[in-house]
Amino acid sequence: MVTTKSVQFTGASGATLAGRWTQPSGSVRAHALFAHCFTCSKDLHASRRIAHALAERGVACFAFDFTGLGQSGGDFANESFSSNVDDLLAAADFMASEGASPSLLIGHSLGGAAVLIAAARVESVKAVATLAAPANPEHVKHLFADDEATIRSEGEATVSLAGRPFRIKRAFLDDLETHASAEAIHRLGRALLVMHAPLDNTVSVDNAKAIYEAAKHPKSFISLHGADHLLTRKDDAYYAADMIASWAMRYLPEASDEAVEGVRVLGTTERFRNSIQLGAHRLVADEPKEMGGTDLGPNPYELLLASLGACTSMTLRMYADRKKWPLESVDVKLRHRKIHAKDCADCETENGMIDEIEREIALEGPLDDEQRARLMEIADRCPVHRTLHSEVRVRTKAV
Repeated sequence: MVTTKSVQFTGASGATLAGRWTQPSGSVRAHALFAHCFTCSKDLHASRRIAHALAERGVACFAFDFTGLGQSGGDFANESFSSNVDDLLAAADFMASEGASPSLLIGHSLGGAAVLIAAARVESVKAVATLAAPANPEHVKHLFADDEATIRSEGEATVSLAGRPFRIKRAFLDDLETHASAEAIHRLGRALLVMHAPLDNTVSVDNAKAIYEAAKHPKSFISLHGADHLLTRKDDAYYAADMIASWAMRYLPEASDEAVEGVRVLGTTERFRNSIQLGAHRLVADEPKEMGGTDLGPNPYELLLASLGACTSMTLRMYADRKKWPLESVDVKLRHRKIHAKDCADCETENGMIDEIEREIALEGPLDDEQRARLMEIADRCPVHRTLHSEVRVRTKAV
C-alpha cells in the first residue's frame, strides 16, 4: 500500500514548513517535488490524489505548504513569487539531504510557473510537468484586479481569494513583474510536459500555448478535457497523474536493482484500483465505472486478453523473422465472454458455463497463402495460448 509521512523543514525565509511524503510500498523509481496552486495547500484533493497515483507508479512524491499557507509557519503577506521559488529550492535541498533528490518537478497553477523558474537551479531535475499553469506569474493579478489600485496606493490591502481573506502587499505585485518567464522556459534545459484544460476559466488554455511555444524540445502537451482548474474531479486528478508518470519514465533514472521479482499486485483505497509491479514496470488495473471502479486501467480479463494477444503477435514475429518471410505487422483483436457449455460443439464440458476467447488475427505484408496458413497454425503455439489450454495449478499461501 502507498504510505504517507508528515515532515517539517526550514523554508527560505527561516519559517518551519510542513511537508508530506507519499511513497510506494515497493521500490522507488524516482522522486518528485510538487508545488501547489496560489493560496492553496498540499492538502488540496488534487494534490493528494496526484501524489497517491504517482506513488502507485513507483514515483515517491514530496509536497509541502508554501510559507504562510496550510500548516506552514510564516506570514503569507510578507511572501512573494520569488520567495515561493526559493521555498521550492529549499524543499529540493531538504529532499537531497534525505537521499531523495527530485528528478521530476510538478507544478499546479502558479506552482507551475514557479517550477518553470526553479527547475534550472536544481541539478537533479530531469523533467518538469505543469498543470493549468500561467505562462507568466503576473497572470495571478487578475484574481484581485479590483483591489490592485488600493494595494499600490496604500501599500497593501486585504483581498478575498476563494472565499478567504489574504493580505497582499505592493512588494508582491512588484515582484511578479520581475520574472521573464518566457526566457526561463526557453532556457529550461529539461523535458517539459504541459497539461491544461481547454475550458479552464481561471487560467485560459492560451497560457499553455505560450509555455509550449517558448520551450525547446523535448516538450509535450496533454489536454485535460473536461477538467476544471483545480482538478476537483477525482478522475481528472488520477488521469493527470497517470499521464505524468507514463511520460516521465522516458526521462527519469533507470529503475534500481530493487525492482520486484515476478509480479506484485497492490490494492489501493480506491476500491477496485490496483497497482501492478512487473519487475521494473508498473501498470494499473481497475474496473469500469458501471462496475463501481474508476476506469483508470484495464480490468483483469482485459489484462489476460492483452497477454494472449501480445504473446500471439510476438510468436508470429519470431517465426516469420526466422523463416525470413515478409510479415510487416500483426493485428490481434480479442474478446472474452461466458457461454453455455451446451452451445459449444467441440468442448469437453457438457454442463454449466465456459469461458470463450475469440481471437482475430490480421497479417499485413506480401505473404503467400501457404505462409499465411502456417502462421495461423503457429498462433496456437504461443506460450500463453498453451498455458491457457494446459493444466494450471495456482498455489496460494498466507504471508
